Amino acid sequence: MMARFAFIVPPLTGHVNPTLSLGAELLQRGHEVGWISLDASLGNRLPQGGQLLLLQYDQNDVEKRDSEQYLDQITKKNVSGIESIKFLYEEVLIPLNRYMFEGITIILDAFKPDVIINDHQLFSGAIAAYKMQIPYATSVTAPAAVKMMEDLPGVHEWEIRQIVALQQELGIPYDRAIVCSEALTMIFTSKDFFGDMSLPPWYKFIGPVIQHRATVTSFNWEKLYHLGDVPRILVSIGTTFDHTYKKEFFQKVIDALGNEPVSVVVVSDPTLFEEWPDNFVVQERIPQLELLPHLDAVVCHGGHNTVCESLSHGLPLVVIPIAYDQSHVAGRVIQVESGVRLNYKRFKAAHLHTAVWEILRNPAYKEAAKRIQFSFEQSGGAVTAANLLEELVQQPAYNQAFYRNRFY
Repeated sequence: MMARFAFIVPPLTGHVNPTLSLGAELLQRGHEVGWISLDASLGNRLPQGGQLLLLQYDQNDVEKRDSEQYLDQITKKNVSGIESIKFLYEEVLIPLNRYMFEGITIILDAFKPDVIINDHQLFSGAIAAYKMQIPYATSVTAPAAVKMMEDLPGVHEWEIRQIVALQQELGIPYDRAIVCSEALTMIFTSKDFFGDMSLPPWYKFIGPVIQHRATVTSFNWEKLYHLGDVPRILVSIGTTFDHTYKKEFFQKVIDALGNEPVSVVVVSDPTLFEEWPDNFVVQERIPQLELLPHLDAVVCHGGHNTVCESLSHGLPLVVIPIAYDQSHVAGRVIQVESGVRLNYKRFKAAHLHTAVWEILRNPAYKEAAKRIQFSFEQSGGAVTAANLLEELVQQPAYNQAFYRNRFY
């Protein structure tokens, strides 16, 4: 039975990418799939047949137009630790969800999906589904949000208060938050990597979803291999780290790995320095999924997507968490023994040099990464997720009673 699905995504790469793979699987099965987003450029990355449902407001509405600039804050703001979570909610997520809500409801009314898939940070999608009586599932692209219920209950309760205040503002009077669907909440990792925690049966671990994702980014493959048979390393600190400390961070990378017997791929603006070491390949964008099978290790900030994509290829890691959920992800890397962690504020070039050679020379890290790779494969990825979404469409009991409150 052909169905119509609508993903509701924030304009953040790590949250969008898994939906592209899952959406491609649904499209291959003959379903109709749309993405509700603020990001006009997303249309260039959608799988063939996918529809961009672009959220736009009257440009004369100065207040709403100004609200759209929230993303500048997350890329430029220098925050870390618990402070970053407070900033994320107060300065980014609450304004973003408030801003998107009206447009989401207009698009949903026109598109008429059978099932909505809201990102766990776009709770306005869940609120709209509830108000409009449309069944919904939730995609959890940052599993730390779930683990926080157990690990940091005080922080989690504070988050819930922010969400409840917004949903009451938007016309739902309940004092518990509508975020994650009690019909289906998909967590994009494996139980082995997530760790022990008792969860309700509607939480499903589907593993990273990285299949079917198209890429059109060029890459200097010749330079990657010009040193011959040496280890090849990726250094990436993601798409939401653009403030003044970036140059200092990459200077440490240069001091640690420049002119070492390794090939280093650095994701950065090549103009950040007048000159980079000869053994570096520096590009602002890379075809990461194409590149990973050619690598031996990854140095990153602990972003969930980059870590899971690396472990999906059995690659050990050096993780240097900066903010948001990255500390939690780095902790999981250490717990499953697949990498080394450094302190972002205190690490020096010598520490990075030692850590990189440790994960390259000690086979235990790669063996641990391979174990997590196997657990990801067993979780099923896009195929498992698409099966679950199709089951959701076919559940008449749920479709008649979805409007019952589904709390996070």
